[in-house]
Amino acid sequence: MSVWALGINHQTAPLDLRGRFAFALDQIQPTLQGYRQSLPRQPEATLLSTCNRTELYAAGDQSAVEPTLNWLAQAGGVSAHVLRDHAYILRENDAARHAFRVASGLDSMVLGEAQILGQMKNAVRAAEEAGALGTTLHQMFQRSFAVAKQVRSSTEIGAHSISMTAAAVRLASQLFEDIQDIRVLFVGAGDMIELAATHFAAKSPKSMSIANRTLERGEKLAGRFGAEVMRLAEVPERLHEFDAVVSCTASTLPIIGLGAVERALKKRRHRPMFMVDLAVPRDIEAEVKALDDVYLYTVDDLASVVQTGKDNRQAAVAQAEAIIDAGVLSFMHWLEQRDPATGLVPLIRQINAQADEWRSAEMARARKMLAKGEPVEAVLEALSRGLTQKMLHGTLAELRSTDGETRAATVHTVSRLFLRDKS
Repeated sequence: MSVWALGINHQTAPLDLRGRFAFALDQIQPTLQGYRQSLPRQPEATLLSTCNRTELYAAGDQSAVEPTLNWLAQAGGVSAHVLRDHAYILRENDAARHAFRVASGLDSMVLGEAQILGQMKNAVRAAEEAGALGTTLHQMFQRSFAVAKQVRSSTEIGAHSISMTAAAVRLASQLFEDIQDIRVLFVGAGDMIELAATHFAAKSPKSMSIANRTLERGEKLAGRFGAEVMRLAEVPERLHEFDAVVSCTASTLPIIGLGAVERALKKRRHRPMFMVDLAVPRDIEAEVKALDDVYLYTVDDLASVVQTGKDNRQAAVAQAEAIIDAGVLSFMHWLEQRDPATGLVPLIRQINAQADEWRSAEMARARKMLAKGEPVEAVLEALSRGLTQKMLHGTLAELRSTDGETRAATVHTVSRLFLRDKS
């Protein structure tokens, strides 16, 4: 059983390419089922898709790697050549180490951020519901979650980290003299918007509004912050009312277009607008960034801001890497034990099967003896003698057939196995 990972992330692929491979949580189950059905031998599989990465982890035959890359390229509507230029393929311990580092926040744009762990758990849960999560990936991810917990509890990897949403507030503070004088619109009602609203609310802006496709979810979030709620369809006509816009939805197409922003600027008499697009794919058309009075930031634009203070946490990173290395070593040892060619688990199963076969044979012989009226004591004696002879036959034959150094080694092994209680 081989373990491998195929993916793209914020370090290897630009935002627009990552957007082609973004899968909403409710898409993961049918996507995994379709992927596995595309292969003759279905591997275990888990699909992780966030703003910063899309990664497919698998356990199975290594020959499935190339067909997987072709399948993923087709799913994203690009050629396999284009995807290969931006993708990474990791195998065995490298794949496991990558999963452990991702879970621990070491591979994130925001070093030590905790949100990725919840996203990984959701991805694993979706894979389980799709029937795609087998024993190997289950072990790998459960161990990665345990390591992530240890990293977070025993190091300062997350200390002083600047989240994407906190970085947005920092940038807004640089543009506006006082955030208490601005009106903020949040588009969407998911976890990222909740984080953004929390950070902005701490600065007490003049007003906060939440636009969402479904009013019920928007109202629930708005109630926490005393914000106004509005329908997503109202955004184009009311955009001019807001000084800052933060958007993060699961839409596959932009929901705030260039024309809507141009009309809003005209109504605002070209007073500046601060816009943050945290969505992948984009919520705000890329052309908006070219407008003179708009300051538009995407998740990639925020990268330099969130790296602030990273150097101060290098000692914590070293501690975290050591914890991860130990976790990877333990997982690979577990995996090797299950290898049909060299592992202990298959051998243990064979030994147990052989012992069961011997036991069944002797039990059958004992029943025949009882049926013939043989004394119980004689039957038990024959049963125990038969089992003992079967168990020792191979070992005694091996001792008799060896000589020289080989015999000495065999004697030592047999003595250790069968004479353990001797002084």
